[in-house]
Amino acid sequence: MKMIKLNIKAVLILCSFFFYLEAHSQELETLINEALTNSPEIQKFELQYRIATEKVNEVNTIPNTEFGVGYFVSEPETRTGAQRARFSVKQMLPWFGTITARENYASSMAEADYIEITIAKRKLILSISQFYYQLYEIRAKQLVLDENIQLLKTYERLALNSVEVGKASAVDVLRLQIRQNELQQEKEVLRQKSKGFQAAINSLLNRDYDKNITVIDTLEIPVEDISFSFDALSLNPELLKYDKLYESVTQSEVLNLREAQPTLGFGLDYISVSERTDMNVVDNGKDIIMPMVSVTIPIFNNRYKSISKQNKMRQQEIQLQKNARLNVLKSELARTISQRNQARIKFNTQHKNLKQAKNAEEILIRSYETGTINFNDVLDIQELQLKFQMNQIESVKSYYTETTIINYLTN
Repeated sequence: MKMIKLNIKAVLILCSFFFYLEAHSQELETLINEALTNSPEIQKFELQYRIATEKVNEVNTIPNTEFGVGYFVSEPETRTGAQRARFSVKQMLPWFGTITARENYASSMAEADYIEITIAKRKLILSISQFYYQLYEIRAKQLVLDENIQLLKTYERLALNSVEVGKASAVDVLRLQIRQNELQQEKEVLRQKSKGFQAAINSLLNRDYDKNITVIDTLEIPVEDISFSFDALSLNPELLKYDKLYESVTQSEVLNLREAQPTLGFGLDYISVSERTDMNVVDNGKDIIMPMVSVTIPIFNNRYKSISKQNKMRQQEIQLQKNARLNVLKSELARTISQRNQARIKFNTQHKNLKQAKNAEEILIRSYETGTINFNDVLDIQELQLKFQMNQIESVKSYYTETTIINYLTN
């Protein structure tokens, strides 16, 4: 249990890399802490680790002691009397160091299971973070839609005023109302999506699916990106797992060599003898005590040679698996960094476009004062503004989502 507590502490330290804003960090970290505590998936891996740890005690034993009792139905006569019954005890002992080798092998397997706990927790943190940012995207878009609906209502009032003085058509008013209905529809669709992501997060936290989840209102892309090195991939638990598996095979081979050695046995036979009544001889009726030593020698040891070959091939397989996984992680890291950089570029472009769209909006409003406003242009500019705002939100979400993947791969 001590190792598990240390593991939880290490994961909580890892969480700090996922957040850039303090308030944001507190909200997301609270969700992550609750998930790490309540997740059945994590509890399953922790139980598997405890089972593997207990196996160390299982192998720290010697073979069962053999006891035997025999009764002579037809008592054989000897010089000192008839033998009536035989009692025996026998204990086999493995070769020196075999039990220690078994313990080391069981411990190495437990360490591999321990790495699985770390991997499961990191994946849980990654999933919650990604769902959190998707939920942020939905909530942010809902706020933008509210702002645009209010803006369209303002335009609608302007259009009604223009209709009264004959400077606009009733069709312009209807088009503005239709656009409001479309935005209201988008808002309702987002509300349903929000329920889905909220249920997904609650599921990971092992609580009621409809419990409300609070997310930060505003996220900003940092001025500078945190740099990452491909060398950091070597510390990824997904790769460390292969190191532990490699070590377990090494310990398996040590155990195999120990088990290929002779096995020693020590025993004692006790035979009960009856006294002779037909004559008096020396040691008449004296019971027989016979200490015994036995040795089992694996003369035909093809089994152990085969296991050694298998262990060698297994180590080669694990090394190849590790190299293959490392290549996948490198590719994933390169792709993720690229997508994060793309998100920043898109955000900056949309920021420029949004400023220009707002300038165009101001020009249209000033045109209204001179009585030359074109409500078709108003709708076009509103749609452009909404598009740029939505794209900005998606870029922010993408930036943070890719950053969580980078942290998963490198921290």
